[in-house]
Amino acid sequence: MAHQEKETIGVEWRITLGDGSSKILVPDAGPVSRIWIALKGLIAGLVLKVWKFLKRAWDIGVDDPRKVIHCLKVGMALTVVSLFYYMRPLYKGVGGNAMWAIMTVVVVFENTVGATICKSLNRVFGTTLAGFLAFGVHWVASQSGQEFEPLITGASVFLLASTATFSRFIPSVKARFDYGAMIFILTFSLVTVSGYRVDKLFDMAHQRISTIIIGTSLCILVTMFICPIWAGEELHILISRNMDKLANSLDGCVDEHFNYNGELKDSDKQPDKKLLGYKCVLSSKATEESMAKFARCEPAHGRFNFKHPWQQYLKIGASMRSCAYCVEALNRCIDSENQASEFTKKHLSNICLKVSSNSSSVIKEVAKTIKTMKRSPSIDFLVKEMRSTVQDLQNDLNFLPKLLSPPEVLHPESKETEETTSTTHLLEVIPVVTFASLMIEISSRIQAIVETVEELAELAEFKGEVQEKDKQNQPNTNRIVASQLNDDQQTMKALERV
Repeated sequence: MAHQEKETIGVEWRITLGDGSSKILVPDAGPVSRIWIALKGLIAGLVLKVWKFLKRAWDIGVDDPRKVIHCLKVGMALTVVSLFYYMRPLYKGVGGNAMWAIMTVVVVFENTVGATICKSLNRVFGTTLAGFLAFGVHWVASQSGQEFEPLITGASVFLLASTATFSRFIPSVKARFDYGAMIFILTFSLVTVSGYRVDKLFDMAHQRISTIIIGTSLCILVTMFICPIWAGEELHILISRNMDKLANSLDGCVDEHFNYNGELKDSDKQPDKKLLGYKCVLSSKATEESMAKFARCEPAHGRFNFKHPWQQYLKIGASMRSCAYCVEALNRCIDSENQASEFTKKHLSNICLKVSSNSSSVIKEVAKTIKTMKRSPSIDFLVKEMRSTVQDLQNDLNFLPKLLSPPEVLHPESKETEETTSTTHLLEVIPVVTFASLMIEISSRIQAIVETVEELAELAEFKGEVQEKDKQNQPNTNRIVASQLNDDQQTMKALERV
């Protein structure tokens, strides 16, 4: 009986299929089981997303540890400025407006020193100007009586807020004082409107200006003295790095174009990042302009003086973008459907590769000049070499029509064949002539880059390698002269004794 009960406990439902086989039917899970399965899937998906987010954040911190340091600096600044709210003696000094110092740190603290100083100055000047104007408007309105006071206050808010808002559309104001104009509108409106109900308006304005000055001063001190990130130095590194990318892109495009028989293996080809490095040059205009604007607000630091010509870096960037546009056109010739014949490519491959090599050498030498802030003694020689190879390329282009001229016509009936052959030769010549013309244009634009860098070297007073060697040898020379003078003096004393 026990054996029969065990057999009847488990009941299975089977269904017979058309091919004679049977399939076990599993009963559907209950609602509780379905909810539990869905909940497990939701938790697993949430954990996976959190893990991916943490891994991405870790990669960002590893790639640039300065971002982590910046976060710690902001936290430290907020902790210090919060003491004005926690400590009663400090709180009595600034009152309830201590929150304005905390807000100032949050909105003013930027990644670079120049950006922090620029926003701090804009906030201080905008707040101070708005506070004095609001106090003046309040005094005039209070002297005109209760009937005209709200009218004067409202009219002043309308006029000054509208004027300040319009000034933000002016390019020169927007580039330097956009944040200051916004703070002016905010502060003037708050102080003017609140002054209608507040008796001690001057004390309130004084406290807010004081807390803002405290917050901005703390931000400037922290960002300057704790692991500073200088906008000028970042701009300097960006320009030299983009020059190297431009030179590598030029070499990569020419090598890729003249791989006419597949002689280059896949491992020998330039990687896409190296080939398309010119795109970094084309997309860096906004970054260069913002860094140059912030760099002008920074004090002297490192190798950069207070009046370092940061504006010249924008001219260098513009010259690089002008050259990068030609490199982009050169890169598009690689994927063009209309390609030159192998014979035509082979005729110009050597000279084009030589022009590319000399041109990229000039760019890299100029990048080295900017990176080391030393005049290059070989830049003139490299430019002459580039011009010489460009002249050789032009000579080969002049010889190209003779090389591809159609054969002489032996019979009058073959005139149609001659026209067809000429057309075929023309279609073969156009791509290679376009490519060579771009190479010539790139070399002329590289000379413009060299001129802008030489102008930077003059304005920033870059030192040549010869001058530095002389300075290094000068102490040794002084020692030799001093030793010779000592020997002469000893000789004179010996003669006097005799």
